[in-house]
Amino acid sequence: MDNKQVNTKKTNIRYFMLAMLFIVTTFNYVDRATLSIAASSISKELKFDTVTMGMAFSAFGWSYTAMQIPGGWMLDKYGARMVYGSGLFLWSLFTALQGAVGFFTGSAFAILFGLRFLMGIAEAPAFPANARITAMWFPTHERGFASAIFNSAQYFALAVFTPLMAWTLHAFGWHYIFYWTGGVGMIIAAIWFKVIRDPKNHPRVNQAELDYIEAGGGLANLGDKKTPIKWSYVRALVSNRQMIGIYLGQFALNTITWFFLTWFPTYLITAKHMSILKVGIVASIPAIAGFIGGVLGGYWSDWLLRRGHSLTVARKTPIIIGLFFSSSIILANYVDSTILVVSVMSLAFFSKGLGALGWCVVGDTSPKEMVGVSGGIFNMVGNLASIVTPITIGYILKVTNSFNGALVFVGAMGFLGAMSYLFIVGDIHRVDLKLD
Repeated sequence: MDNKQVNTKKTNIRYFMLAMLFIVTTFNYVDRATLSIAASSISKELKFDTVTMGMAFSAFGWSYTAMQIPGGWMLDKYGARMVYGSGLFLWSLFTALQGAVGFFTGSAFAILFGLRFLMGIAEAPAFPANARITAMWFPTHERGFASAIFNSAQYFALAVFTPLMAWTLHAFGWHYIFYWTGGVGMIIAAIWFKVIRDPKNHPRVNQAELDYIEAGGGLANLGDKKTPIKWSYVRALVSNRQMIGIYLGQFALNTITWFFLTWFPTYLITAKHMSILKVGIVASIPAIAGFIGGVLGGYWSDWLLRRGHSLTVARKTPIIIGLFFSSSIILANYVDSTILVVSVMSLAFFSKGLGALGWCVVGDTSPKEMVGVSGGIFNMVGNLASIVTPITIGYILKVTNSFNGALVFVGAMGFLGAMSYLFIVGDIHRVDLKLD
């Protein structure tokens, strides 16, 4: 007899799947952050000015943003296991190859830009895949926490691996940051293909867990039916007021993310005159605060649901409060001591983590037939910030020779995001496209 029918005690394979998402997302962000740790050394060795470095930072964002809708379409057509796993292997390979950029002095910028560009293509399906997998494996009342866990991996990555990468740079040189992180990612890709399955196809999940997922609003059958994607469906999504507000909020949130992923170590070195080893420790503290905020935001949202509050109240309350208080990053312009700078940055990153429930909201609102494409659109708009933020800050630095304006820009985006959820999003509900 089928094991799924025999067992009556509910299995909990969904938590194993969540652990894999956490691990993969951690290395997704470690690979993104490699360049920020190496930036000061690369700039000196290869003689890149701030605008050139800003363009190098943005290379990932150009392709990552452009590939969101195609990446989402691939997820809906081929499934997360194949698309995400292949992307993981490729982005890890492109990360490792960046370690060799210094050997091509005459064309170093072009090669670095090209590898970061390719890395962005490979990483494009990652977060839409995370949203798709959690929508398939978790009921609605657990999805806030599940989304917070995979989303908090970005803070965990910075908290744990920033000191390790700084030490690697100090001990071995910046090249080895890329070699080691890329190599580990390729090993994880092999593990991914071995253990990841859809709920209905996983050999260790039983019928009781499947029934629990589906009864709670989880989309365990999502992989069964392939709905052809039409541009009319995409237009319906991007013209929906609720979704527009969600997209704008994610752009604001990601502006804060990309400051920390690109210019933050340079800020600590140039504006606060810290050594690279001290930066490795100091930069990890706001990331720890962000991790705590991220987990707390997801738990708080699900707690509000269990207490009988509406989905709208449960999701929007942490998001609005978190985005509003992330604007506190501007206060760093008015303090000098290391302790106060770290405190301000930690408050901003904690608040940003608290409000980082956008992917959970995407799982709550996306049409059932096109979760991948919906997540792709959301991430495409949100990650315009990965292009705008590093380039804008690079130009602000070139013109003003100061980070003050950069922090005002980042803080203003947090306030904008809070206003978007407060006045544009409205009630949170699943969009019905009325497919023909």
